[in-house]
Amino acid sequence: MKLNEEQQAMLNGSRGEVMAKIMKTLVMYGDAFGAERMVPVTGKYGHTVISFGLGVMDPVYDLYDEILSAGILPEQKFTADPKPLDPRVPSTPLEDLVFKKLMYNRQDRYEAQLQKLGITKDEDYTCACYLDQVGNTPEKGEVLSWAESSAVVYANSVLGARCNRNSGIIEMMGSIAGCVPEFGLLTDEGRKADWIVEVRCRKKPESQLLGSAIGMKVMEDVPYIKGLDQWLGSELDDRAKAYLKDFGAATASNGAVGLYHVENLTPEAVELGESLIKDNAKVYIVDDAELERVYRNYPVIWKKPEAKPQLAFIGCPHLTLQQLTDWARAVLKGLEANGRKKVAVPTVFTAPVQVIREFEKTIYAWPLKKSGVIVSYICPLMYMNNPLCKSKAVITSSNKLRTYTSAKYCTDSEILDVITGGVK
Repeated sequence: MKLNEEQQAMLNGSRGEVMAKIMKTLVMYGDAFGAERMVPVTGKYGHTVISFGLGVMDPVYDLYDEILSAGILPEQKFTADPKPLDPRVPSTPLEDLVFKKLMYNRQDRYEAQLQKLGITKDEDYTCACYLDQVGNTPEKGEVLSWAESSAVVYANSVLGARCNRNSGIIEMMGSIAGCVPEFGLLTDEGRKADWIVEVRCRKKPESQLLGSAIGMKVMEDVPYIKGLDQWLGSELDDRAKAYLKDFGAATASNGAVGLYHVENLTPEAVELGESLIKDNAKVYIVDDAELERVYRNYPVIWKKPEAKPQLAFIGCPHLTLQQLTDWARAVLKGLEANGRKKVAVPTVFTAPVQVIREFEKTIYAWPLKKSGVIVSYICPLMYMNNPLCKSKAVITSSNKLRTYTSAKYCTDSEILDVITGGVK
């Protein structure tokens, strides 16, 4: 790898031993993927995936203490993924004991480190940091040092920024050094499509289901998606961006997609069109039958597969303000239609603190609270990592949560029927 004068000096120890280690780590990372040089990080903010204080991660906290003791701080402020705990989310005393004593018993230590390292604000814990209410929204072409697969794929695809799928540690080191190795999705060639995906559904496909199907098919490759704009239109409005947020999260978790292009909609597809498609691109056709096949093959790993749902999580990634409002409206309407005042299953909607604050100003906030629905900033995945919570019959409309936990995937309409009492 060819380093410039400043980068080589850092590697040689001009800014101390700790910075030299950071540069060495980034150089080794780049060498592993064939990078020929470092490029500057140009995004205003970073984003880290590590937001939870697991006791087994003491080496990470020790590493951050070493960085802080050396007086080294990231060149940019950053946001972080959602916190793992919220007292409002249903849990038993025994589950709480496991959460606080056995699992996230380093949470206070880690959050104190994040504040010293430069988290933007104490409330900036969300996987959807790019939402307007949060404000970590990169510009097209900006180079990022981010972690969190759903945020990376959104930044690359919907915003047209450039970022590889990094770990939380590599992300922080890139932010500290102010540069990252240039390979993969940072290059023009790495952003070209390996697959053409033709969507031939007769109705608008579920975002999380379509994303799952494509992710499992293309894995880490880049898909160029045709036919989806007939339902999303050619403008990246709030509803289109919300759809692509959830769609991208499913491609990134059910596969390893870091970038997708949607014909006539996402920035690079609009600008460059089919020139983004490689000559030898493979073709994948998705129709209603294919989505049904994918859906029916999801395993149900509950202890009792036919058990009645005990908890519903909606919002992984975190919901937008429009999604939260739409869900509230749908739940209240469903409860009225079914002659109920309370949800039939404990239900948690998750969203950024800033989005929750705006939602609380709407006419739906108080009726939704009365219905028993909890609106939380929590990370559902971190909640479900509790071995005691894994035994619960949890349903979700998130294919990311389904993939990483024992939660069962249901479509939005199925979830709505269950929680409003439409399913007996």
